[in-house]
Amino acid sequence: MSDIEQPQLYLITPPEFELEQFPALLAQVLDHAEIACVRLALATQDEDRICRAADAVREATTTRDVALVIDEHILLAEKLGLDGVHLSDGARRVAKTRKMLGDDAIVGAFCGSSRHDGMNAGEAGADYVSFGPIGQAALGDGTRASEELFQWWSEIIEVPIVAEGALDEASVKTFAPITDFFALGEEIWNAESPLEAFAKFTKLIQA
Repeated sequence: MSDIEQPQLYLITPPEFELEQFPALLAQVLDHAEIACVRLALATQDEDRICRAADAVREATTTRDVALVIDEHILLAEKLGLDGVHLSDGARRVAKTRKMLGDDAIVGAFCGSSRHDGMNAGEAGADYVSFGPIGQAALGDGTRASEELFQWWSEIIEVPIVAEGALDEASVKTFAPITDFFALGEEIWNAESPLEAFAKFTKLIQA
């Protein structure tokens, strides 16, 4: 059973960023509050671009002892010596990824709003399961991960749970008592002042 006190913070990088500028901004955000993990989530499939971005982001995370995982790219996680990988297709590749990367790697799984997928991912060896969106997202089919799902999971399942997608003030207040982590991404990076937006969310989460 999950014993949730105050949710921890988890950062998702923008899908595209300037290598010369973003790492400095990320470092400022990491210095503002304690962050459990950063997920490198680029839209590009260009391996060279991803590798250079990973190296740049790692400079900020390593010196602050923050875990760095990469979206989808299992082989690159191993090649670049990252802390692990985040899979977006539920439980399908969790067991295989765990076998490839070993017991020490972080393996996370995004399971949308599916309790069944989440349970399978946890049983297959995921270190955490993320559900979302928890707010009203502009993209997608309108399906949201429910408060009921998080409540049930926090009471029954030991695998840590991450709330992500379309976070706003209302959803943070609702889900804070029933999630282990909040994943912040475009909610802060798309703001006029990412640092101010991050500070606002941090204050809400820690309230």
